[in-house]
Amino acid sequence: QVQLVESGGGSVQAGGSLRLSCVASRRPYDSYGLGWFRQAPGKEREFIAAVGWADTKTYIADSVKGRFTMSKDYAKNTMYLQMNSLKPEDTAVYYCGSAEDTDYFSTSAYNYWGQGTQVTVSS
Repeated sequence: QVQLVESGGGSVQAGGSLRLSCVASRRPYDSYGLGWFRQAPGKEREFIAAVGWADTKTYIADSVKGRFTMSKDYAKNTMYLQMNSLKPEDTAVYYCGSAEDTDYFSTSAYNYWGQGTQVTVSS
């Protein structure tokens, strides 16, 4: 069993920044990488960003490109999501997942999820 723990969420005003962290208890043997999704009330879980364990290419959703960046610390089994210029529409619960294949954009590629961290952006 792999545990993913997100942290760093909180409440900020529009234009502010937050940095989310996702720590994996271990690197699953079947994991290609970690991804970030978010889910607002009444909406489906939405892809935000992903990066593979073995490469440097990151995948960023168009809705946050230019504002969010993703990075990783391979030695610490940790990935980060730096969120700048936050908008009220970024308000959601943010989830970290471990992908068992490279279709990072789809929730079906993920077999482990964290418990989520709330991000609230006020106008």
